[in-house]
Amino acid sequence: MKKIIVPVDFSDHSNYALEAASILAKKYNAEILALHMLEISETILTKGEVDLQDETVFFIKLAEKRFNEFLEQDFLNNVSVTPIVKHFKVFSEVNDVAKEHNADLIVMGSHGSSGLKEIFVGSNTEKVVRHADIPVLVIKNKPSTLSFDNVVFASDFSQESVTPYINACQLFGKLGSKIHLLHVNTPGDNFKSSQEIEQTVVDFLNKADGDLNQLEHVKYVSDYTVEKGVLNYANVAGADAIAVATHGRTGFTHFLAGSISEDIANHAALPVITFKIK
Repeated sequence: MKKIIVPVDFSDHSNYALEAASILAKKYNAEILALHMLEISETILTKGEVDLQDETVFFIKLAEKRFNEFLEQDFLNNVSVTPIVKHFKVFSEVNDVAKEHNADLIVMGSHGSSGLKEIFVGSNTEKVVRHADIPVLVIKNKPSTLSFDNVVFASDFSQESVTPYINACQLFGKLGSKIHLLHVNTPGDNFKSSQEIEQTVVDFLNKADGDLNQLEHVKYVSDYTVEKGVLNYANVAGADAIAVATHGRTGFTHFLAGSISEDIANHAALPVITFKIK
């Protein structure tokens, strides 16, 4: 891990994300790219060209001053931080910056106690997740420590989850993580027999790994909902983080074959890291 992007809006939660990124940066000798998206109002954009240039420069300079003050924090001591200010609040630009700088990870802060609508739908975090081609780590609390020694990768082991799984293995391999592969069986229309689940996992691992070496490490649990199964297992396994696959076009709303992954991100005290289904 060499470069970590942290979108900053000066909120407490973006501060938590910045602190989390600093922990990772110190541990892996990585650089932080602190990114502020400067939103230019419609009023300014409708002005004449000269006025627009003058006022845009003024707001950029003001943002840069506030940005530099925000970055003067003790936890960033001895960390390489590059501030980047973008002129317009277009969240696909976060992914553009990631591509331009060959970044490995995006770290974002998000609320986690007031329900789905207040967390992801229409939020900056969801918008970034939808556009990001690289993993996004969602932080909801002030981090005292940050570790990825034990990570639960929850999956339905569908064929479209192969790429997120491969990307997760690559990232967590670099971090020296132990990955717990988890399938949650639920009652109702999504219920599968043990034989059906095992065959799905066999097909998945054959395609993803080319072998069945990880088969003995797959855990199967039954619960009333996927999110309860994931959270309960993560607690039992002493997990440091939960990893999920997500569709770019719909954000968190369709992972694990249509299950409600928002509840995982909402109720988990643990960091949640997303890997895009392509």
